[in-house]
Amino acid sequence: MLHRLEIENFYSIHDRQIIDLTVAGNAPEEPGRFAPLWLDATEKAPKVVALFGPNASGKSTVLRALSFIRWFVRDSFGASRGSRMPFDRFNSEDMLIAPTRLAVQLSGIEDIAQVSDPHARQCRYAYELIIGGGRQQHVEHEALYYWPSTASRKVKLFERNGAGEVSAAKVFGTTGFRQALDKVLRPDASVISTLAQLEHPYSKVIWQAASQFFSNILIGKFEHTDDSAIRHYAANPGVVERFNREIQRIDVGIREMKILQGPNGPLALFEHEGLAGPMPIVYESHGTRQFIKLYPFILEALETGGIAVIDELDATIHPLLLPEILRWFYDSDRNPHNAQLWMTCHTPSLLEDLLKEEVLFCTKDFDGKTSVYSLRDIQSVRRSDNYYRKYLGGSFGAVPQIG
Repeated sequence: MLHRLEIENFYSIHDRQIIDLTVAGNAPEEPGRFAPLWLDATEKAPKVVALFGPNASGKSTVLRALSFIRWFVRDSFGASRGSRMPFDRFNSEDMLIAPTRLAVQLSGIEDIAQVSDPHARQCRYAYELIIGGGRQQHVEHEALYYWPSTASRKVKLFERNGAGEVSAAKVFGTTGFRQALDKVLRPDASVISTLAQLEHPYSKVIWQAASQFFSNILIGKFEHTDDSAIRHYAANPGVVERFNREIQRIDVGIREMKILQGPNGPLALFEHEGLAGPMPIVYESHGTRQFIKLYPFILEALETGGIAVIDELDATIHPLLLPEILRWFYDSDRNPHNAQLWMTCHTPSLLEDLLKEEVLFCTKDFDGKTSVYSLRDIQSVRRSDNYYRKYLGGSFGAVPQIG
C-alpha cells in the first residue's frame, strides 16, 4: 500500500507537493474502501485514489512521478550509458538548474528471509531520490529506510551521496557486493537497479516489488499499442479467460475474444452476438479497445496486490462501467491483497461514488505551477455533501475558468 508521495521540480510541479493518504483515526469505517498501510497496521489508506482537475493542470504529472520512480528503481541500470533520464524539470531558468526531489512511503516486508511467507511481518518503507539540476543529470541523493518492529524510529538500509558513495546497514547485506557496486554504479542509475543485476538478495526483492506496479504511463521507448496488448494476451492464456468472463458480464456485445496465430504474429478476433463471423480488433470501438489494453494492468494489480496507475481511465470507458471497476478494488474476493488504483479522471459524476479520502484535485496558477490537494483538506466538507454538484459549482476549485 502506497500512502505518501512527495514531488518537487518535476514537469509542472514547481514547489514540493505532498500527498499523504493516511486516513484520519476518527474517520468512520467504510467497508472495503480502506486498507491497512501494511499487514496488521492500525493506520489505513484508500484503495482508490482519483485525481480531478482541468486539462493540463498536472494530474498526469502526479502519475508520471510514480511511473518514473518505478522506472528508476527497476530499469535505470539498463538504460544506455549517458542517455538522458526520461523526465523534465519545471521550465524556468532557476528550476532547470535546480534539483528534482521525489519520495514515496509504502509497505514492505520486515525480514527478507521471510519473503515467501504471505503472513510475514510488514512495516513502513521510505525511498528518497534527488537528481541534480543542469544538463548533466546525476543522482545527488538516494536512500532507502524502514521502520522495523525492533526499532523505535526509522532505520537506514542504504544511503548514497552525490559522489556515488554508498553506506549500507548490515541487514541490507552488501558484503561481497561492495567491490562490484563501486565499479559499475553509474551516476544516472539506481543503487537498487544496479545491485539487482548483481543478484543482491535485498535489491532483488525490491526490484520484484517494483514489477507489481502497472501503469499505462510508460517511461521509455515502449508504447502500449493494440499489437502489444494482443501479444500480452497471447502469452497469458489465463488473462484471456478472465477477460472473456468479464466482457460477457459487462455486456458490450462481445461474446468471446480468441487469440490466434497469424502470419506476422498473434491476432485477436471477437465473436459478437448476432454476427455471422468474428471481427478483428480494428473494427472494435475505441472504448472497447481501450478496455482491452487496460484490463491486464488492472487484473495483474488485483492478483498481486500491486498498484495500478491509469491515466484517463474514463476517457473512453462508459460512465456506468467506471464504478464497476472501482468496486473490483473494494471487493475482498477480487482484491484479496489490497491492491491500489491511482487514476486521473474527467468524469465528475464519479464523485458521487467516491469518499473524500479518495479524491485529489490538481490546479495550475498563472505561472504554470501545479498544486495538489485533497478533498478532505477543504474545510467544512461533509460526507453527506453532493460532491458532484459542489465540484461543478466551483466550491472545491480545480475547474476550468471559462470567459
